[in-house]
Amino acid sequence: MPIDFELSEGSLLAKEHFHRIAEEQMRPVSRKYDLAEHHLPTEWVDYWWQIGRKGPKKKAPGDGFVTICLQAEELCWGDAGLYLRMPTPALGGSAVSAAGTQEQKERFMAPFGAEGGHPIWGAMAITEPQAGSDAAAIETTAELDPETDEWILNGTKIFCTAGEGASTVDGGFVVVWATIDKSAGRGGIKSFVVPANTPGMELIGCEKKLGIRASDTATLRLENCRVPRENLLGSERVSKKKEPSASGSGDKGFKGAMATFDASRPIVAAMATGVGRASLDFLKEELERQGVRIRYDAPPRELTAIERDVMEMEAELQAARLLTWRAAWMMNKGKPNNLEASMAKAKAGLAVTKITQKAVQLLGPLGHSKKLLVEKWMRDAKINDIYEGTQQINQLIVARRILDYPSSMLR
Repeated sequence: MPIDFELSEGSLLAKEHFHRIAEEQMRPVSRKYDLAEHHLPTEWVDYWWQIGRKGPKKKAPGDGFVTICLQAEELCWGDAGLYLRMPTPALGGSAVSAAGTQEQKERFMAPFGAEGGHPIWGAMAITEPQAGSDAAAIETTAELDPETDEWILNGTKIFCTAGEGASTVDGGFVVVWATIDKSAGRGGIKSFVVPANTPGMELIGCEKKLGIRASDTATLRLENCRVPRENLLGSERVSKKKEPSASGSGDKGFKGAMATFDASRPIVAAMATGVGRASLDFLKEELERQGVRIRYDAPPRELTAIERDVMEMEAELQAARLLTWRAAWMMNKGKPNNLEASMAKAKAGLAVTKITQKAVQLLGPLGHSKKLLVEKWMRDAKINDIYEGTQQINQLIVARRILDYPSSMLR
């Protein structure tokens, strides 16, 4: 089935709506919360909870997951850190949607759509001090207490995006990855929903970061933290079989948890595209102000170095965007998109890093100055090449899927 790259009326309305929010609500406070790291951006959070999340007043059918990616691009054009600080289900919600039952989706996701109330957050806790890109190396444990029918979680999680709000504000939740059987390797990895303020889950602190400083990136400690048995996402069954191939069946619990990335990586790719576009838009405006016009109709031999750089930046950005839309479109159609999601994430992470660095370079001292946001966009860009799977990990996944190799054969 061919992919139609024409956006629906609903998606175009959403794009316009979220761009206006980015321009009017996010850009004016972008520098303020870049400097005021670990301070809750109250005016932005309250605005989003009351107004922004409701979408455009005029309703029309959208493009599903493609529209979600459009939202991410537009709002990260405004500010990527503030986007990550929005009171939403975020990565925790992606995990519940990917691996949870209908009952779990209704129980944990409903508060985010409720009218009134107060802002709430969702988060996902995967990374540990000794387990980063290799999620199968997780050492946080979950043990079932048969007397109370509860899971007991113990371990430490680091770099949890939105972890502060999700762990401390009532109504929110953290999806924690833990092993129920270390001898089973990745077959023993499961994900558990831990509601905010559950006894035994403690917020240790938040990271001081290079970029996306408006967002909270938390360290959480789980010490005899108990959650109901029904808070496990997916099956309790443990499979100790080796994966037969990169496209083999494997264990449903671990694969269900990993399926979260198939949904989250296109969103991260869209976020990267938004940051890259912010830099490129400003660069082109400044060049035009200085009398430099990009001659798209000129023969290649007549182009200046700056014109070639801008055209290459535009091509990189568009390639990342189209790969993102392809992965999102496949999600809409219920098609497996593991390969496409990793391709989009890898391309976008690399593209936004190059685009923002080039923008700073071409603008010279102006690009390096904190009087403008260009240097901030360069700092915000790099994380897109790291979280949700590093550039190297996503390239490995792409190679494994194309070659149909298991992880044991291609590391």
